[in-house]
Amino acid sequence: MTKAIVVRSLGGPDVLKLEDVALDAPGPGEVQIKQAAIGLNFIDVYFRTGLYKAEPPFIPGKEGAGTITALGEGVTDFAVGDRVAYASADGAYAAERNVATRHLVKVPDGISLETAAAMMLKGMTAQYLLLQTYQVKPGTVILFHAAAGGVGLIAGQWAKALGATVIGTAGLQAKIDLALAHGYDHVIDYGKDDFVARVRDLTGGAGVDVVYDSVGKDTFPHSLDCLKPRGLFVSFGNSSGPVDAFNMGLLSQKGSLYATRPTLFAYIATRAALDACANSLFDIVQSNKVRININQTYPLAEAGRAHTDLEARKTSGTTLLIP
Repeated sequence: MTKAIVVRSLGGPDVLKLEDVALDAPGPGEVQIKQAAIGLNFIDVYFRTGLYKAEPPFIPGKEGAGTITALGEGVTDFAVGDRVAYASADGAYAAERNVATRHLVKVPDGISLETAAAMMLKGMTAQYLLLQTYQVKPGTVILFHAAAGGVGLIAGQWAKALGATVIGTAGLQAKIDLALAHGYDHVIDYGKDDFVARVRDLTGGAGVDVVYDSVGKDTFPHSLDCLKPRGLFVSFGNSSGPVDAFNMGLLSQKGSLYATRPTLFAYIATRAALDACANSLFDIVQSNKVRININQTYPLAEAGRAHTDLEARKTSGTTLLIP
């Protein structure tokens, strides 16, 4: 047996209940992990509410890190005692769990398990956004919404290391200050300012090359008005609600724009892709060009309170659940 958060009906944070659940021996191609920490992400909210499809009962969560305690049949590339992390294995909200090795990467020496749990999903998201969806380079000008969020704080530092001009949005002065300390050249208070007008002002009317938008409904279609002609709109989340269907003609009207709706899981679908993305993240963190800040921790039993705070925008940066 182990302790885990189980969702038996879709709904608000109150549906997150800590229970005793059975833990079988790991199956073929799996390992068993004693978890040190679990990452909290907005995608967990989407599954809890039913915005993303999941059939109750289920254990939520995608991201965590821990130590291997047992091997399933056929596992030869991992060993008992290995420190491992993952970002795409459903069922993370548990003290111990079984995970298929295709989801796992080994955590390098010098990176703690807590740091690994805090950065895998958010950090690899920043990696694919900045280096694969759009190749940020010296001279690139970007707008990143939710600059003080978990992905935003990593992306701001990484984009600055790549030589970009980095513009962000945030909602409170404390979050603005936090983003400015993590690579952003300018941070717009979207609660007070018209972010489209401010972006135009900051870029001399030119606009930005790419907008990274995890907010969704509240920032669309205004994000399109921040782009240069032929710029790229990257919608990678919907914390305020999903973007409504729109006429594709809008993209031509606003400057022959491009739009994409990527997900991390499509970018790490193979072992080679996962290793390349994770190693890129480990390298930038170990270079000290990107700092991973764990700004909030909650006991696993208080996952409901963590979700409440996340949805109320009371959190910043990275949040961990501790078994």
